[in-house]
Amino acid sequence: MNHHSRHAVPAVSDTVTQRSAEDRPVIFTRCINHPGSFYECLLQWHRLKKPPETDVVPALTRTAVHAHAVIDETGTRSSPPRRTKLIRRAGRTYLVFCGIATESCVLKSAADAFEHGYAPWIVADALASGVGPDIHDAGLVVACGLIGTGQLVTAENVVGQLTACAGAPVLE
Repeated sequence: MNHHSRHAVPAVSDTVTQRSAEDRPVIFTRCINHPGSFYECLLQWHRLKKPPETDVVPALTRTAVHAHAVIDETGTRSSPPRRTKLIRRAGRTYLVFCGIATESCVLKSAADAFEHGYAPWIVADALASGVGPDIHDAGLVVACGLIGTGQLVTAENVVGQLTACAGAPVLE
């Protein structure tokens, strides 16, 4: 989290709190950059290796403790097995995404969900990019192309969208 992304934390917190209050499983993910990863070798990106950078931000710590799971991901797999098992076990047909790194973590997770037959919903006003607003906006444009413009919702209308699509089948 930095000055580009800090503003999204209250909206993420509100979205997570709302989902939890509706007794919906919430999964937190954290990107961990391991030594020798493609992030280091190909992108020359050397962050997110250890705490405090890999910690859940303080404003979300209490919520994360009550989450269904907190999963550490390297970002090298399409859909980590533990996350996939949790989603299948919960019997969900849709997934709601919010958080930080619109253009990478959130975008990749939503696109993976789409590819695995889930309806991904991206809460556009509960997102940010640590790189800045232009990259955030670019991530949203790419998301529209990958999963559909209608899959971008606001925190205010996400519940209505989910209710309208309840019961949609999961494609295998």
